[in-house]
Amino acid sequence: MTMGGSAFHSVDEYIARQPEAVQGILGRVRSAIRKAMPQAEEEISYNIPAYKLRNRAVLYFAAWKRHYSLYPATERVAAKFKDELAPYEIKKGTIRFPLNQPVPTKLIGSIAKFRAKEAAGREKAKAVTPKER
Repeated sequence: MTMGGSAFHSVDEYIARQPEAVQGILGRVRSAIRKAMPQAEEEISYNIPAYKLRNRAVLYFAAWKRHYSLYPATERVAAKFKDELAPYEIKKGTIRFPLNQPVPTKLIGSIAKFRAKEAAGREKAKAVTPKER
């Protein structure tokens, strides 16, 4: 669904150009992320929806033929949500959720909040240890 098409200019357009049956699912994914990260900027990056905090993308989602995905599934995300993510496929930093199952909005929101905390932690670490020149 995301491959081979023309570029998307907004998340609204991205969702609207998906099959009708998928639009509601992606709307629920989007709502869960926005509720969990209300301060995030929403944009299209790599031709998929992205959520940025302090000018850094912290979470993406995309629709595919039989699933939708959240990115990145860091090692910390996989470890923190190990039990909740057990029913889903996690490969190469991607969590795949089947389109034919209910959207786990609570889990997606929790992952979004966790990713926001990870990003904030990186920012704090950078501020404490400035680069040597």
